[in-house]
Amino acid sequence: MRLLKNIWQQVMDINPFKGDVLPSRVYLFERGRPCLPFPHLLNYKTPLSLFDAFYTNAKSSDLFERDNRYLYVMGMPPVFITRDPAVIRAILLATGDKPGQFDRDTTPMTGIARVTGVNSLLYANGKVWRKQKQMSAGPFGKGSLFQPEEFHEFEKTFRKTIEKRLLVLRDAQKMSKKNISRVEIEREIQPIMLEMLVNNFFGGSVEYKELRERYVPALLSLIDYMITNTVAPNLSVIHQFITGKGADVKRWREALEDLTDIALSGRGEKSGHWKNFIDNVEDEEALRSNIRVFLAGALEATSSFATWTLSHLSRQPELQEQIYSEVKDIDVYDPESLTEAKLLNQCLNETLRLTPSLYFFPRKATADTWLKLDDTRKIMIPKNTTIRLDIWNANRNEAFWGKEISGYPADTFSPLRWDELTRRGITRKNLTHFGFGLGARVCPGQFLGQLEVGLVVGAFIKVFKFKAVNNAPGVRAGVTTKPDDGTLMDLELR
Repeated sequence: MRLLKNIWQQVMDINPFKGDVLPSRVYLFERGRPCLPFPHLLNYKTPLSLFDAFYTNAKSSDLFERDNRYLYVMGMPPVFITRDPAVIRAILLATGDKPGQFDRDTTPMTGIARVTGVNSLLYANGKVWRKQKQMSAGPFGKGSLFQPEEFHEFEKTFRKTIEKRLLVLRDAQKMSKKNISRVEIEREIQPIMLEMLVNNFFGGSVEYKELRERYVPALLSLIDYMITNTVAPNLSVIHQFITGKGADVKRWREALEDLTDIALSGRGEKSGHWKNFIDNVEDEEALRSNIRVFLAGALEATSSFATWTLSHLSRQPELQEQIYSEVKDIDVYDPESLTEAKLLNQCLNETLRLTPSLYFFPRKATADTWLKLDDTRKIMIPKNTTIRLDIWNANRNEAFWGKEISGYPADTFSPLRWDELTRRGITRKNLTHFGFGLGARVCPGQFLGQLEVGLVVGAFIKVFKFKAVNNAPGVRAGVTTKPDDGTLMDLELR
């Protein structure tokens, strides 16, 4: 009956949504779009173009209709995409494991689940997700990481790791006897981030050279494979058979398993952060699944966050110098000193707003759900609707983040907008950049990620002046977003 209803509504062009405000329809074949409005083998590597395809012909005078769009074809439930921060906020806050709440749509992560396991915090829904969330609350919570004794322990080990790696870069530049060295910073950041996770956070022991030469390439290749395996799993298997790539995939998976074993090796002695994990874990495979997801996901997310921040700053030398003045005398990055580095924190916030690592969130309606927006307007989202929360474009939405609201254009990197928002009485509660999500399914690693990236960026600025080689990078989007030039820059020692 629902299938017949869908077909009838689609043929008769009846909007399946109800309420005070309604999204506008996207038709399958329209001119002027960058690509078709659904993922396939020709567009899955350019997902931001896929989002743009939904908005290309949105010409309504109504802002809600332009920012909220739906595709409705072939008797399937609607696909709803939104770049409206108010709608995104409402849906994120209504996501959970209670009856009638939105689920996380697992469709974009099926390839990830086939490699890491289905019982992870990333993939699970309902009671399984709730159980995983409770397990992660202790070790990843701000109350744990930012306890003075705990914080100083991690800050010290993280800082030593960063300083050691940056000194290698510094010494290499000194030995070259060149004033300026050209470096792809992304390649330098990735092993640093993985080293902090495995050795510092989990208390494992793996050599930096092995991280750089084996584990980072294996994880990055495996992540690319997981994306392809999600979009076209059957073709992916055929391609492996024809090209012999199956041996490569096996080798990459073995590397992830070995790294998971290393991360788990400190569990018995409670080294690293293991002392804050629950002792009795009922499902050991679920624990391994979460470690696999965390190693791959955190490497991607923190590398994205750090490289975007450095990329933005490489085009604003005056901001570099101002941040240098903030951090040059900081020897211990405790919560108080990090708070005092106001401009550094504003740059981190602005990076998450303008170039978020996680550029969309997938959701699914488990029932016909009435969604109430902050201004009391309501919209009914039909059961089984596939939802894509377009964070990338929401954070560049001029009507919500532009000059009239923040004093600066929405599509520019302007950390001082956060001062202006405060001056105007607009708080993070009223205007959220969704950099780590929101609500019950907020990223559990957000505080760890902020700590890591703040330390990396602060330490980098203390050692180098840096300038972008390219005027403006494009965007490379996969699991996360990154500058498409590998964050290529010229380094000069201070």
